[in-house]
Amino acid sequence: MKGSQRVIIQNKRIRYDFTIHRNITIICGNSATGKTKLIEMIQEYYDNGDSSGIALECPKTCVTLSGRNWQAELALYNDSLVFIDEGNAFVTSEAFSKAIQGTDNYYIIVNRENLENLPYSVKEIYGIRTSGKYGGLKQTYNELFEIYGQPLGKNDTLPATVLVEDSNAGYQFFSEVCNEQHLACTSAGGKSNIFECLTQSEAPAAALIIADGAAFGSQMGRIAKLIENGAPISLYLPESFEWLLLAADLLKDNEIRQALADPAEAIESADYFSWERFFTKLLTDKTAGTIWQYNKKKLNPIYLHDRERQTILALTPFARHS
Repeated sequence: MKGSQRVIIQNKRIRYDFTIHRNITIICGNSATGKTKLIEMIQEYYDNGDSSGIALECPKTCVTLSGRNWQAELALYNDSLVFIDEGNAFVTSEAFSKAIQGTDNYYIIVNRENLENLPYSVKEIYGIRTSGKYGGLKQTYNELFEIYGQPLGKNDTLPATVLVEDSNAGYQFFSEVCNEQHLACTSAGGKSNIFECLTQSEAPAAALIIADGAAFGSQMGRIAKLIENGAPISLYLPESFEWLLLAADLLKDNEIRQALADPAEAIESADYFSWERFFTKLLTDKTAGTIWQYNKKKLNPIYLHDRERQTILALTPFARHS
């Protein structure tokens, strides 16, 4: 499946209207906000159709997945929006992660815990809120909102320490930049290590975190709590380092520009478990055999040349403090 999918589901009392953009979407939030009601309505409509008193508008089939037989049920679904309510422990398993890779479904998971086994985007973590759009009517209108849609952290100054998620080309690039600006730059050696790096002492050090936003969703809950508690942390979360190089438009390639303008239309979920993987392949393919040739393990020095470096940095927090 590719493309954004709008879902409108309603009965006489409640209406949900939202759009799903990627293969993994997380819905979280407090109790009694309508998360389970949404799943129940999806299931009731699937079982009974229009006779359920529910109307569903979506270009794709909407189904639910639950219980011990989830693997057998999942095998029956393709090109569908699969909704999973909280309380289904299988979503935290490696078996689930492996089972949904390579499928052409989109998965909408209600869960308030971090799902370390799944690469989901910081942009695809949502809560449900009641809108005033239907203020005078009996029907309640519910919509999704991005939990982390607004910038988090202290972005007015550039911290003296930069913490980069990986140890590959992205870290090599930012390490050189930091060295020039007399900033400490450290590799966390993976997204799951970032929290530990920040909390090795009682008071987290001031730091700019640079990580791949396309797969950083599982880390956002505890990082956000550090920030809420006053930790002097700022975040820069591009889709990936490869996305950053593509977005800098160094190659002047119209196919790249089109893909970046609407990634959902370009990325087939059966082929790419995370958008991060798509951007890596796109950059690798487009630069193969050219002066821009990209290697994820070892940074091509051309990206550190003055003009190229400044063009890339213009998209980052470094541009605000240069």
